[in-house]
Amino acid sequence: MTRAKKLKKAIRSRAGKTGESYTSARRQVLEARRRRATRTTPEAPLAAPAPPPARRRPPAPTATRGSRPRSVTSDSAVLKKTGHGFDHWFSVLDAFGARAKGHTASARHLSEAHGVPDWHCQMITVEYERAHGLRATNQSCDGDFQVSVSRTIAGTVSQVAHVLGDARRRAQWLRGADPQLARALEAAFSGAKPRALTLKRDDYARMRFPWDASTVEIHITGKPGGKASVAAVNTKLAGPDEVERRRQLWAAALDGLRAQLAG
Repeated sequence: MTRAKKLKKAIRSRAGKTGESYTSARRQVLEARRRRATRTTPEAPLAAPAPPPARRRPPAPTATRGSRPRSVTSDSAVLKKTGHGFDHWFSVLDAFGARAKGHTASARHLSEAHGVPDWHCQMITVEYERAHGLRATNQSCDGDFQVSVSRTIAGTVSQVAHVLGDARRRAQWLRGADPQLARALEAAFSGAKPRALTLKRDDYARMRFPWDASTVEIHITGKPGGKASVAAVNTKLAGPDEVERRRQLWAAALDGLRAQLAG
């Protein structure tokens, strides 16, 4: 029986005993395997290929004035969640042949063969691809680009959602924003196919809408002290130049939103 079949059998067995969903059971089985592997003999790091050794560590975070730093998860955070740092997982992906086999197969290998949690499978594979020049900063698995800009704003989720959705209030905080962004938001709320902010819980709301050939998602997440984090995630961008332009446009717009609620 292959390793993948054994894994699926163990997951189904747990799900049948506990009543958990397949996804929850899979997460628990993989976590249990990881803990057992950590308690027993640690996996010896695989031999690294030929130089250059400098490619191992992900690039240091950089920042653009007025925007959130474009950071990567720290080595210590990866070590805490997976039991190993980036160097170890990069060696594992080298031995697997990740460059030739691609992103999906590489992330699946980390999950099924090594019990790495799902989100960290994706993140480690992305950082491996960046370190090897297979993926540019802000580039997605599909080859397009994306940018995320966020601000912490004084106001509850419902208050922020109202200022975003109300046409009169929206016109006020978008007064100094880029006209194209303002038109995209206006079309999202009152165009031919109007959208609305969906309140998932008291402390979270989201909406999704198109802007030219790109897609925008706005997430509003409640924070302690009557504040909220507002993030604009703009995906399917053409390249790095458009990433930087949209970063600046969203930063200016969210600054206007923050000032509106602060006043």
